[in-house]
Amino acid sequence: MKKFITQVCLSLPIAIQTYAQPLRQKGHFTEPPKACCEHHGPENNYPLAGHRSSDVHLARGFKSDAKDMRIPEIEDFTSVWKNPPVSQSSTGTCWAYSGISFFETESFRSTGKKVKLSEMFVVYWEYLEKAKYFLENRGDAHLDEGSECNAVSRILSKYGALPQEAYTGLLPEKKAHNHEQMLNEIKSYLKSLIDKGQWEEAQAIDQVKQILHRHMGQPPEKILYNEKFITPVEYMQVVLNLNPSNYVSIMSLLQSPYWEKGEYQVADNWWHSKEYYNLPLDVFIMISKRALRAGYSFCIGGDVSEPGFNASNNVAFVPTFDIPSDYIDEHARQLRFFNKSTTDDHGMHVVGYQEFLGKDWFLVKDSGAGSRNCKKSSNLYGYLIMHEDYIKLKMMDMMVHKDMLKDYLPKFEN
Repeated sequence: MKKFITQVCLSLPIAIQTYAQPLRQKGHFTEPPKACCEHHGPENNYPLAGHRSSDVHLARGFKSDAKDMRIPEIEDFTSVWKNPPVSQSSTGTCWAYSGISFFETESFRSTGKKVKLSEMFVVYWEYLEKAKYFLENRGDAHLDEGSECNAVSRILSKYGALPQEAYTGLLPEKKAHNHEQMLNEIKSYLKSLIDKGQWEEAQAIDQVKQILHRHMGQPPEKILYNEKFITPVEYMQVVLNLNPSNYVSIMSLLQSPYWEKGEYQVADNWWHSKEYYNLPLDVFIMISKRALRAGYSFCIGGDVSEPGFNASNNVAFVPTFDIPSDYIDEHARQLRFFNKSTTDDHGMHVVGYQEFLGKDWFLVKDSGAGSRNCKKSSNLYGYLIMHEDYIKLKMMDMMVHKDMLKDYLPKFEN
């Protein structure tokens, strides 16, 4: 009897250790996505025209199962105010949708006013900025639909903002956005200037404007507000109480020195902004948690083509067969960015948090197709539930109010 008890006691720690091990996820192959009828991209794919690229890879995929995962309920998240999710339709403009959603929330935080802003007003001026850059650099420029979230703050500072009802970017006969033909016309025209050696900016920009007006309509120079005509810049300053200079972009990459500003080296940082604050990964993650607990939100951009990005369940996590949670660090993050297994696909707006089973989960408002595989009546429609490990490994840049960096800004100044 004593011998039996000893054997049981010796085996007990092993049993407990085995039981405490995390659930090991399994994967499965997915078939090429089918066309979606709701104008926001192929079903179970992400998105039709993504954050930074218009390419859609209709190949077989490999995804992690999520059916046995314990995932927090959306009702239990602590969330900032935000407008309902809006689909980007068949465009590569998630940077504009996430950025505009962010500034809607920021305006509410500042003024208490609930406003719906025009994404396409920002997109219109971004196309013109791209055309100017193309001309200035004699065609040596990336020309596509994608951009970065901080392009929204750059456009706001120069051109202002408009409410959605003042400029939809849709012609009367159109029900959804699709910029493919418009972009092709802009590209064809601008590239024709290379062969001709014609770099007259005023004439070229006027031609690009005509293309935009044919496809999107012309934005108004002034709108009527409180019985007074005001410009988009005045609307941004007076009505929204927004100052674009209050917002900063941050990244966390070993390829640039920490505590210095640098360039986020991706194609859709097409104007080669070097205004990204490069922070150690633990600080990057800490700021994301601090912002939400202080009542702020933020924009993120990164990779949504991962096995752990499960569109069927509106959840994003890092599966155990990829890398265990304890091994996710700055080196694992940098390796994937360096070898391009982490790509700059998509921009989103993070609006809430919940601590669940010892980890933070983030509520992400999303304009892409991957958050719209559930029924429209579902409270998850247009949202993702994202594990903090996914942000740590796969989300590469962030835009947030500079108050969230106030403890660290002196390091950059020095």
